[in-house]
Amino acid sequence: MTKTTLQKHLPTLGLAAVRRGWFKAPFSAGGTFAALKFRNYRLWFLGQMVSLVGTWMQTTAQGYLIFELTHSPTYLGYVGFAAGLPTWLFTLYGGLVADRMSRRNLLLITQVAMMTLAVILAMLTFTAMIQPWHIIILAFLLGVANAFDAPTRQAFVLEMVDREHLTNAIALNSTMFNIATAVGPAVAGATYALFGPAWCFTINAISFIAVIVALLLMQIKRMPLQARNRSALADIKVGFHFVASHRVVRTVIANLGVLSLFGLGFITLMPAWAVKILGGDATTNGLLQSARGIGAFIGAFMLASLSGLQIRGKLFTSGSIVFPILLLVFSAVRWLPLSLVFLVGVGWGFMVMINVSNMLVQTQVPDAMRGRIMSIYTLTFFGFMPVGSLLAGTVAARIGEPTAVVLGSVFLLVTAIVIRLRVPELHTMV
Repeated sequence: MTKTTLQKHLPTLGLAAVRRGWFKAPFSAGGTFAALKFRNYRLWFLGQMVSLVGTWMQTTAQGYLIFELTHSPTYLGYVGFAAGLPTWLFTLYGGLVADRMSRRNLLLITQVAMMTLAVILAMLTFTAMIQPWHIIILAFLLGVANAFDAPTRQAFVLEMVDREHLTNAIALNSTMFNIATAVGPAVAGATYALFGPAWCFTINAISFIAVIVALLLMQIKRMPLQARNRSALADIKVGFHFVASHRVVRTVIANLGVLSLFGLGFITLMPAWAVKILGGDATTNGLLQSARGIGAFIGAFMLASLSGLQIRGKLFTSGSIVFPILLLVFSAVRWLPLSLVFLVGVGWGFMVMINVSNMLVQTQVPDAMRGRIMSIYTLTFFGFMPVGSLLAGTVAARIGEPTAVVLGSVFLLVTAIVIRLRVPELHTMV
């Protein structure tokens, strides 16, 4: 279509759509993988891909191991609570540190700490000394490292790509994360069944080498650091004031809190679901986790391909409604193949909602405050997760896993409808 012809048809095509760039080629390879043209981001992508596969292997094996040791869904909640508690204690400070020092150096510190914890867990398991309280303590220490790592990783993206490719890089981060979510649990299930959990933890420890080497090879430009002319508490308050005064950012972050509190309990309950509801074993648990990961990967890859389209608000609404509806259906299914199908849909809805939330927040955040705002984002998402894990484990122990999932799904669906009605501008965000 020539420029003249396009101008003639503007009333039909929609002037706003043309001005907003909706006629870019969103599914081109260049558009989908645009952020990979940056050397630093390629190093990050490959290193993190390897490391995250190991992380999901450990997460999957650890959950099944503690269920084997205790035969209690409550202990699954304890582990989730222990892993998430440090989020409340340290994440805000972690975001401030990320604004005050080299983010690459901070990431190197956190990755080495996580690798060390994986080695300890592997050694305890190899020697048959492992006890439930060991797993809970190590989960807590891993949570401490994550409290500094998570907001730093979020803020670090803009140091690897240009601002115009930020949205694509965020989407590719999620794509990478969910490739690992799909692959890691499946490999963990097979490894657990053939060789035992200790090898899952060992592989995770080795996998950290990839991301550590990637960080060391990067050539990062010196970024302006937050001046230390105020106290740490005063700087953190500035971040909270920004969130509280920005209607869209405030709504998106509040929705993340609801999702974390009521929507992620089914992940915590997955080992118990595999055994008690579907009559399976460690392999079944790995398949369930992988199915969710495959759906999340599809969602993340779709968003990377659609990064040229400015329809983030509509995608946010779609994900927030699809996720709880499919989770409700999943709670009623007792046949493994059909459970896997619906978990793919659940993973899609979850990832669309999470990924678009990240995009919406990051595109509204000033660079000098990125670490602190993303620490609030991280605190809200990961901070309510341990409470949600504990809640899901307690409810499941009293009235059953399916009922726990149903209650959480209903609450999420109601929240999605309320946001759509009360904050309509979020639906139209570009």
